[in-house]
Amino acid sequence: MGERFASGLSVNHPLGHYLEALYHTESYYTFIGISQLVIALLLLMPRTALLGALMYFPIILNICILAYAVRFEGTRITTLMVLANLYLLCWDYDRIKYILPVKQDGYSAREKPLSNKFPLLFFGCVFAMIAVVIVINQFLYDIRPGNSLIECTNGCAGNSNPKACEEFCDCIHNRGKPLHECLIDYKKANRTNQ
Repeated sequence: MGERFASGLSVNHPLGHYLEALYHTESYYTFIGISQLVIALLLLMPRTALLGALMYFPIILNICILAYAVRFEGTRITTLMVLANLYLLCWDYDRIKYILPVKQDGYSAREKPLSNKFPLLFFGCVFAMIAVVIVINQFLYDIRPGNSLIECTNGCAGNSNPKACEEFCDCIHNRGKPLHECLIDYKKANRTNQ
């Protein structure tokens, strides 16, 4: 519809840079939006859910990698969305195994009697993966730009070098410098402080 992505991020934020550039691609931006709507509809209908999951995987994987690359606060949710999509693909493994580049052994999973252990094991693994994603994301980066200047500076109180953290936040949100330059300045400030 020609509207910008409603993220609330400023153009100075690393992800804001990306979304602003994506918006200016015009027809490509519209194509991505329409594709995501079509995929959502495919996922809602049982007959086309596998096709939707196959089409959705490269899109959500790309979004997840982008979130990690710019240290976005939404890395946890995008990781869980990738995992959810992988679970959907695993659910239909018997239908997609023939297009995968792995040797097939002719054994069909349908020949095996059903067990009551599967739901417990499956949901146990799901909850374990959620916990792992949350814990890893908590300690993955020593500093993140936050989604706003206030969010970024609020994280400085618990930082080992609050002054360097505030300079990092200013570098990202006020001066609009690229993430890697602000990280270099932050690391230099941390080295001189020690």
